[in-house]
Amino acid sequence: MKIVGFSAVAMTLISSVALAQSAPTGSTAHQPPPSPAVTTAPAPSSSPSRDAAAASGNSNQAVATTNANAPTPARGANSFTEGEARRRIESNGFSNVSGLAKDNDGVWRGKAEKGSQQAQVWLDYKGNVGQQ
Repeated sequence: MKIVGFSAVAMTLISSVALAQSAPTGSTAHQPPPSPAVTTAPAPSSSPSRDAAAASGNSNQAVATTNANAPTPARGANSFTEGEARRRIESNGFSNVSGLAKDNDGVWRGKAEKGSQQAQVWLDYKGNVGQQ
């Protein structure tokens, strides 16, 4: 009797293991995931007029370009902190930078000295520094 009971238990265990290993029909469990679509970005434009316009604030490019001679600041979301803005303005020949505040266009504006002259300075989101 013990042998028959043991045999029945052993057969039940073997059957359940065999069933657990087989995948149901139509299952995608063993199929690899589809490969992602490959896209390429358009080639950057080398048009000098577009870069000049973007640096002067006439167009808001996704890729920042700087122009040390930009007559006006470019408007856009400015990620420079006040300290970074101050250092950037100072690295462009200004000293005693004070009163920096970010305006509604995202441009840091303040006062500074260049030589013995007092100037109104600005820093746009592209890193352009200028004076008014």
